[in-house]
Amino acid sequence: MAHETTIPLLPCRSLDDVGPFYQALGFEVTYRQARPNPYLALRREDLHLHFFGMPEFDPATSYGSCLVVVDDLVAIHRDFAAGMRAAYGKVLVSGMPRMTRPRVRKNYDGHSGFSIVDPGGNWIRFVARTAAPVGDGPTGRLARALENAVVQADSRGDHRQAARILDTALSRSDAADDPVVHVEALAYRVELALVLDQPDLARQLVERAGAVPLSQEGRERLAATLRHVAELARDLDQPPVPPPAPAGDPDRRTGR
Repeated sequence: MAHETTIPLLPCRSLDDVGPFYQALGFEVTYRQARPNPYLALRREDLHLHFFGMPEFDPATSYGSCLVVVDDLVAIHRDFAAGMRAAYGKVLVSGMPRMTRPRVRKNYDGHSGFSIVDPGGNWIRFVARTAAPVGDGPTGRLARALENAVVQADSRGDHRQAARILDTALSRSDAADDPVVHVEALAYRVELALVLDQPDLARQLVERAGAVPLSQEGRERLAATLRHVAELARDLDQPPVPPPAPAGDPDRRTGR
């Protein structure tokens, strides 16, 4: 057979939690019912996600996950980030929901990826269809530590272990380390500090990242990362923005 379609069916505590979040990311509601069982169907182009509601469900204990392979990882991440900024005033990097940045994953055979952790605690893992060219990435002790930290946090959800790996590597960093890798490691450590609810440490790490001397070439290579760090620094001094409010009849069918 051919042309089969697989659609993940994921748990959540409330459809009113996941619905507005995904709509902020550009998804549309194609079906929704409240009775007899809460059910929500969402679509963004060819990507379909379905959810079932469980009032007693604890998102913090969720094992819900799915893999989404895409041609243009950067573009879809950029679109999601724009949707978050419009709905929440910033890109969510901590708490639930949140989104990681695209990074090469050692455990994905060189493919880049990022993850969304939605309000139901589900990990939606986006992966680039094409792997990065072999040998293009940085090498060295700090680079290897960063790769391992990304696996621990972005793939396994163990942010404390990732922080320990980076803290050890950064404490041993020396002049032999590539300054670009040094800034990337510090930028990632800022994100981990925010996930671990350590805002004061995050501010210190932002300052450390800004103090790393960079050549013009290094600044060009790090342009996206430097913008990200600057955005995180701004967000650290802003009050939290409430999530989008659910809209419409809780028992409805919609579609094109």
